[in-house]
Amino acid sequence: MAFLRLIRFKNLVIIVLMQYLLRYGLLLPMLNYYGLEPVLSDWTFMVLVAATVFLAASGYVINDYFDIKTDLINRPDKVVAGQVFQRRTVLLWHVLFTFLGVFTGLFLAYITRKENYALMFIFIPGLLWYYSTTLKKQILVGNLAISLLTGMVPYFVVSLEFAMLARVHGSAILSTEACSMAWFWTTGFAFFAFISNLSREIIKDLEDLKGDEASGCHTLPVEMGEGRTKTVVLLLNFATVLALWTIFFLVPQLKNSTLTLFYFVLFLTIPYLLLTWLVLRAKESKDYHKASQISKLMMLAGILFVFVARTFF
Repeated sequence: MAFLRLIRFKNLVIIVLMQYLLRYGLLLPMLNYYGLEPVLSDWTFMVLVAATVFLAASGYVINDYFDIKTDLINRPDKVVAGQVFQRRTVLLWHVLFTFLGVFTGLFLAYITRKENYALMFIFIPGLLWYYSTTLKKQILVGNLAISLLTGMVPYFVVSLEFAMLARVHGSAILSTEACSMAWFWTTGFAFFAFISNLSREIIKDLEDLKGDEASGCHTLPVEMGEGRTKTVVLLLNFATVLALWTIFFLVPQLKNSTLTLFYFVLFLTIPYLLLTWLVLRAKESKDYHKASQISKLMMLAGILFVFVARTFF
């Protein structure tokens, strides 16, 4: 369905899955392990997820709106904006999703009394607009911006819960082992989300090289060339695998878990080797597209590690 392609429905599902798994698969079992009851209600959490999804959808829509020329070159048979839907209709969808995201975010900030959330949910739509019009055309800057936003998604879950816990139990709870452990695990998932998305964004730039070059974009492949950009992806993948195994050997819970060893090898390390091989041998846009889809599955594999992590609590 064209509309689902416009809002990147599969990506939105991954965002929802990430937040729900982190809360119900890891955070709540962790709080229970330390004898704490969650304060954030289920429906308030749903408001957080809705705000995140609305803003993500608005970003995807406005990105398509400004990318029509490039997309007509790179993937003419899959263009939605300006082809299936008129441009003004696409812009209207963006405005609607932005309004829903900002309104929901401000409502969330009000009921949880987190004023900084109000600023964040106003800042993010502006950043997404600026990304679509300017940042994504600049070498690496756009890739970093969108990857940082992706890495922020897990933090929303933990920061909101502990803000509510601090209101009930006092700020001393922020110095407890429960809080430090929650932030430790969340940082791990956030780092993986950031670096895996950064690699995927660069692979997508390789896939869109022809259209980006014709449109005057200054992406990494346009400025550095295809070969050097492949090297950057290779280094990112190597750094990711190195970081994963460093954490594995440094954290006793992970090191002593056979299930973690199995998961790291089968669902993370081997897929990263496969992804690297696909990128190195890629010659055409379709080859990079295949690698991009593999990297999306790897992001999903990183999220599903929650099921392993919860066995520690």
